[in-house]
Amino acid sequence: MPVIKYPRIRDPLFYEWDRKAQKCGLRHTVYAVNGDQYTGEWLDNLKHGKGTQIWKSTGAIYSGDWKFGKRDGYGSYSILDPATKEYKRVYTGWWQNDRRGGRGTFFYPNGELYEGEWSNGLRSGWGKMLYKDGSLYEGQWLRDQPNGQGMLRLPNGSRYEGGWKDGKKHGPGKYFYPDKGQLLEGIWVADIPKCGALVDFGRDEAPAPPQFPLPEIKLHDPAGVLGEAKAMFDDSHN
Repeated sequence: MPVIKYPRIRDPLFYEWDRKAQKCGLRHTVYAVNGDQYTGEWLDNLKHGKGTQIWKSTGAIYSGDWKFGKRDGYGSYSILDPATKEYKRVYTGWWQNDRRGGRGTFFYPNGELYEGEWSNGLRSGWGKMLYKDGSLYEGQWLRDQPNGQGMLRLPNGSRYEGGWKDGKKHGPGKYFYPDKGQLLEGIWVADIPKCGALVDFGRDEAPAPPQFPLPEIKLHDPAGVLGEAKAMFDDSHN
């Protein structure tokens, strides 16, 4: 009985081409239609793992962790200086869902620097900001503004320690004047001291103390005054 051989059924070529086009694992540089290029690891056609992306339009480069096509994990983002043709660091730290999230350091073009926590691409949490005039803020942040408890030190040595809201001094706080040897302790509202007491603080060692010292305030009935103040405070909170 003759043996009849039938040709083997093969899948169409485009199935094979599609399979080879699926990116998974470590791959060489892959170029996008707009000229962007990525070198690194893939999973199910998405950037996943360690990799480096270069954007053609800006020359910016990111090198670090990826998760399902987005920057996620630890990585560094730099931009190309058109004058020197050298890369300048912009941000080094943690990312979440393609935005700065977690702890990281941001380098501003004017020389300022922020080191601390981020959320959804904004300064949020605890962080330290060094401004171009030499001022330093260290404390709590919320939505890119000092918010909560923090300390601001100015270039002349003066400093404020206390509450903040929307980037302004707000709530109980202390303002130190080391050049005068004085301390203002009180309540601030939107950067303005509304009430408080100014006292001498290391006046004898201050480089430029006021001409006359502040007079000492003596209460005839300290216990009574304190009791009255406590009663007023309790009434205001009931």
